[in-house]
Amino acid sequence: MRSDDTDPTVLPSDDPIGMQSFAVLLRAMNAEFNRIAQEFAQAQGLHLTDVQALIAILDADPGHGDGPMTPGRLATHMNLTTGAVTACLDRLEKAGHIHRVRAADDRRVVNLHYAPAGRQAAREYFRPLAQSTDAARAHFSPDELHTVVRFLTEMNTQLARVHR
Repeated sequence: MRSDDTDPTVLPSDDPIGMQSFAVLLRAMNAEFNRIAQEFAQAQGLHLTDVQALIAILDADPGHGDGPMTPGRLATHMNLTTGAVTACLDRLEKAGHIHRVRAADDRRVVNLHYAPAGRQAAREYFRPLAQSTDAARAHFSPDELHTVVRFLTEMNTQLARVHR
């Protein structure tokens, strides 16, 4: 948690929904997410890159994307070499966060899955973040939340286009 009580999100008073205000708010949220991820990485004896890989693996699990994550897709997603991804996956597997499973239909394909023990460790650590998210959501109507989801979806779409 923050050690000081200062508000890092001082917004320009002349345009509270302008580009500058959005930039300030998005940077502040990103900084908090990065801080939380770094603390989790340190608590688990991992690198921040390992946590980013865990997130990509979690988001790719069945029902969340294009099927299970593979080492090759992870390398592309994270813009890492295959060697760097292998080292990352070795650390994550050794720490009990993931497991590698060969695809039943093509034994050359290795799928990456979040291990139950890793999922439980993340769930416990990130429970306060989930509770904070739920508390923030409670302040908005369903219509407002739909607008927020639309904004975040479009923001992610636009950001994904930046480097393509």
